[in-house]
Amino acid sequence: MRTGTALATGGLGMCFVGGSVAVSGLLRDAPVLTTQALRYAAAFAILLVAARVTGRPVRRPRGREWLWLTGVAGSGLVLFNVALVQGSAHAEPAVLGVAVASVPVLLALGGTGDRRIVLGGAVLVTAGAVLVEGGGRTDPQGLLWALLVLACEAGFTLLAVPVLGRHGPWGVSVHTCWMATVGLAVGGLLTEGPTAVTALRPGHLLAVAYLTVGVTAVAFVLWYSAVGHLGAGRASLLTGVAPVAATLVGAALGAPVPGPRVWLGLALVGAGLAVGMRRSRRAAPAPAPVAAAIARPAEG
Repeated sequence: MRTGTALATGGLGMCFVGGSVAVSGLLRDAPVLTTQALRYAAAFAILLVAARVTGRPVRRPRGREWLWLTGVAGSGLVLFNVALVQGSAHAEPAVLGVAVASVPVLLALGGTGDRRIVLGGAVLVTAGAVLVEGGGRTDPQGLLWALLVLACEAGFTLLAVPVLGRHGPWGVSVHTCWMATVGLAVGGLLTEGPTAVTALRPGHLLAVAYLTVGVTAVAFVLWYSAVGHLGAGRASLLTGVAPVAATLVGAALGAPVPGPRVWLGLALVGAGLAVGMRRSRRAAPAPAPVAAAIARPAEG
């Protein structure tokens, strides 16, 4: 996979995520854990069938791979959704959005190679995303939930890097989806009851269908393909595309035209991507896990 293709792949995945903002609003009165369990179960089935049809092997995890994959599912999928729900009771959506927008800086600080270049781009992307998201009110508990959202979003990418080499984007996506299904289903049964699924209306099911296909089955594979080629630090810069996509989609659907602050934010995101994707002349070789993923990004 070429760098340009990886950028387009990761950016498209983030466009699906950004487009989910309006769709997720349809699920505000739905049983959250049960709904998410249904989403990941359906995505698992789609991914597994698609992998078989396209000839991409889905390998059984072994040894420490179980821990890495469980970490991705537990933090990036299960705990992330719980933190969003609990955090929304104490913080406005923009606060949680800013937490997610801070992921590029967090991953850039822990990166290797062109760390300064990536960090410079990450700061611009994060600043731009914050301007696009806007401010919001919160209390101390909301701030803690926002920090947990930040940690979970970072874990979704970082914990997958060690297993991308052997399992590839397809394998990581398949395994994390079924693991998240189990965790969310158990939580849903205990807190929402076995009949919670009967409360879902047609509008809920349409929203779940989009989240299942676009934001999970498709976006997961696209995202992990980009991470395998670009590395976690550079790929994380593409998270700035999500609020941009959300803003543009909202405007296309009739939301107010973005003001100067938002347009400045969009420009900063673009500048951050341009800065962060540059390679220095003395760039260090890719870390071993990422290099392995680059060599075999499509083996499943």
